[in-house]
Amino acid sequence: MVIAIKKGQLVKAIVCEEFGKISDIKWKDVDNPNINEEEVLIRVLAAGVNYPDSLIVQGLYQFKPMVPFSPGHEGAGIVERVGTNVTGFKEGDRVFFLKNFGAFSEKISVHYTQAFHLGPNVSFEVGASAFMTYGTSYHALVQRANISAKKKVLVLGGAGGVGLAAIDIAKSFGSEVVAVVSNKKKANLCKEYGADKTIIIDDSLDEKSLTEVLKTQAGSFDIIYDPVGGPLSIPALRTINWGGIFLVVGFASKTIAKIPANLPLLKGCSISGVFIGRFQKETPHLFLENTKKILQMVQEKRLNPHISVVENMENASKVLENIFTRNLVGKAVLVNKDVLAR
Repeated sequence: MVIAIKKGQLVKAIVCEEFGKISDIKWKDVDNPNINEEEVLIRVLAAGVNYPDSLIVQGLYQFKPMVPFSPGHEGAGIVERVGTNVTGFKEGDRVFFLKNFGAFSEKISVHYTQAFHLGPNVSFEVGASAFMTYGTSYHALVQRANISAKKKVLVLGGAGGVGLAAIDIAKSFGSEVVAVVSNKKKANLCKEYGADKTIIIDDSLDEKSLTEVLKTQAGSFDIIYDPVGGPLSIPALRTINWGGIFLVVGFASKTIAKIPANLPLLKGCSISGVFIGRFQKETPHLFLENTKKILQMVQEKRLNPHISVVENMENASKVLENIFTRNLVGKAVLVNKDVLAR
């Protein structure tokens, strides 16, 4: 049974009416969401912005929602209504949520298993922004790579959202971390975030030169975390230790490297894909355990999510453009105008 909201009630949302240019998305009136017996209605105070959001509105991501839709994977806010079969939540609860899309809105309905209580000492901005990037990096480093203090980690794209999360998580395990970035500003941010060393790479170098730079300046690694792809993937893989693991997290460079099959053979290493959406779908209980662990570590200040940009929700297209073109350093959060996170 659907619990209907009064007709005529409207809310604002970012809407993608057709796949295409990021600049085509609009901030417009939409119907106030209904909920069913197992859903909660959340007043969205903040929403995290992730690289896949910029791909989805262009029709470039692994899945395509039916149009029209509102982008946004994660957010935080206050529960306004609760379905009749929902347990564990009540009106007024502070929560964060994860959903395939729909967070860039003033209100959203989510299944109660997609909502999580937000600790009193965690801001809505952090709650809205930490769990895609940290969820991805935690799954990659813990489940895929079995990280420990003995392992040396190379993080490509270290100043991006998932890159910073990977640095933060790896340091929390006591690992030595080297971050690869494209300029000094990004290098300084990675150092502030705990990276033991940073390497500024010129992407115009050929594969042999890139390999030499990495080997000379960084040495070799047990874990390589790659959310960038492109010309740096193969040189990075050439630095991996025997029995190491190369984590394929994404392709922010917009280029997928063609890795020679002989490299894993010669290195005795593994190449592991990291797809947080599929992980959540296939192993929801493990995903939930990870999420709870991340929240605990944030509350205990063992993890410290970095937010570099806070922007009004209606300006989402500008933020998405900056993420897609890799001009944004760190993590961006959208807040609803006049309903700022508090």
